[in-house]
Amino acid sequence: MPAGFEWSTIDLTNDEQAREVYELLRENYVEDSEHTFRFDYPVDFLRWALVIPGFNPEWHVGVRVSKTKKLLGFISGIPVKTVVNGQTVKMAEINYLCVHKKLRTKRLAPVLIKEITRRVNLTNVWQAVYTAGVVVPRPITTTTYYHRSLNVKKLIEVGFNSLPSGMPMARYQKMNKVPTENEVTLNGFARPMTPKDSPQVTNLLKNYLKKFSLHLKLKEPEVAHMLLPREGVVYSYVVENPETKKITDFISFYRLPSSILKK
Repeated sequence: MPAGFEWSTIDLTNDEQAREVYELLRENYVEDSEHTFRFDYPVDFLRWALVIPGFNPEWHVGVRVSKTKKLLGFISGIPVKTVVNGQTVKMAEINYLCVHKKLRTKRLAPVLIKEITRRVNLTNVWQAVYTAGVVVPRPITTTTYYHRSLNVKKLIEVGFNSLPSGMPMARYQKMNKVPTENEVTLNGFARPMTPKDSPQVTNLLKNYLKKFSLHLKLKEPEVAHMLLPREGVVYSYVVENPETKKITDFISFYRLPSSILKK
């Protein structure tokens, strides 16, 4: 650890400490390549993602200035059971590695990674899974993000989208018009997920994930934590057969705001 800094175990159930992590990420976390947008994870989102069933508070690691106690670095881990080619492996899922922009030359990121590795190893966990926005050595999988534009005029104004050459705005808006509720049809009745749906949703999810060589092994409390609706954070809907009351399908998404940096 560089002189003048100290380790701090962050208690995300504490409002003040959770707010510190939020502010650090809001000002210093992931941006796009043009520095136009930055993720703006709300406190409720961070608690949903990190204060999971069976979480280890020692895996929420901060770096503070020794004199002022200001939080200038953070990294987190959560325990996960991961199935790899049919074998279940205890792992840590590492996320939210963030260092204050003014300290990027101090090489704190490798120090944070080394410390979270040490803490994870103390619990006899020796593997980890993480994602990166750049190509890392020997990635085991990749993800492609697809965007469905909703308010195209606003997205163009803030620089997220650009108007295709020769395309009038009115026509572009019409092309991207969102269907009305009456135009959306589902094979059954869709409604928000409730706690009583957790057992059926868990079984649906387990059966779906079995198709993949690498996937999480989830129990019902974990599925309930991840998928039950939380206003402003996560939204889940199920399709239920009205006669048998059997859930045939479900869909879930989370809400992640971004800060617009140049407007």
